[in-house]
Amino acid sequence: MLSRVANSIYWMNRYMERVENYARFVGVNFNLALDLPPDVDEQWEPLLIATADHFLFYKYYDKPTKEDVIHFMTFDKRNPNSIISCLYEARENARTIRETISKEMWESINTFYLTIKGTSPDDFRNMDHMQSYFTDIRKNCQLFHGVVDSTITRNEGWHFGRLGRHIERADKCSRFLDVKYFTLLQDSGTSGSTLDLMLWTAVLKSVSAYNMYRQTHRALTPMNIVAFLILDKLFPRSIAYCVRQAELSLYAIAGSIPERGYTNPAERALSKVRSELEFTDVEDVFKMGLHDYLDKFQIKNNEVDNQIFDMYFGLETGQGQSQSQGHFKSQWMN
Repeated sequence: MLSRVANSIYWMNRYMERVENYARFVGVNFNLALDLPPDVDEQWEPLLIATADHFLFYKYYDKPTKEDVIHFMTFDKRNPNSIISCLYEARENARTIRETISKEMWESINTFYLTIKGTSPDDFRNMDHMQSYFTDIRKNCQLFHGVVDSTITRNEGWHFGRLGRHIERADKCSRFLDVKYFTLLQDSGTSGSTLDLMLWTAVLKSVSAYNMYRQTHRALTPMNIVAFLILDKLFPRSIAYCVRQAELSLYAIAGSIPERGYTNPAERALSKVRSELEFTDVEDVFKMGLHDYLDKFQIKNNEVDNQIFDMYFGLETGQGQSQSQGHFKSQWMN
């Protein structure tokens, strides 16, 4: 497979996963707003900080109001990580490799893009409308991934797509947990309170983890929630699960077997992250500090992405991958 084609498949899936997760980020605050006491104000800045978009946001906006944050994360084309920007990049990648992907994939992503493009921010008149809008975005992303899994042969292309999807999902799961860290801050006296519990519940609901969590844990405690979202090997949005699935696809691309050890720097970097997760207890996470642990994971996850690029995608251009603000990556367009 040409590295250009593999690169487009990888980033098409990363961008689609990012679209879904940005819709979920907004869901964090929508879910929280339903349960907050009347004397507690909604906070939207934590979403910007957790996603590392706050520096760019303040370049164009004065205050992190609900309207401005939602517009910046959804419709603002000046933000390379906004929903409309990522969906455009995903569609462009799909367009350049239409001969490689299925007809159903192209129709799904193209229809989705045209629908979002035709939506005006002025259409939002109430919270219920906004909630349903972001729910529809998540459903369209899930539809796309379902189409991928049901119409693509399990060859190198499919594995590059799954690799990109799970690398992106692991990163965003860590940032959902960081939203909790930045909301109301740790020195505000909310730890262990009813409000603190509401924040943790909102995080679970935002990654569609609440029902699965309650099936395995009776108590809503920070330690159990963190263990579930970071270390659980069976829940499909946990960090450990995503890293393992990415690792399996990375080894499948090279035709190697994980149990026999790595064969290239990309496999080494990803297997090291997986191994560290496998031998980590939730007590270790809290001993280090949840935010510090997540920050270090994000750095390691980005390093895995760099190694994947150097191994498979940098062959034709001979150039490194460009960076957008914060920890996020933006694709190097050939």
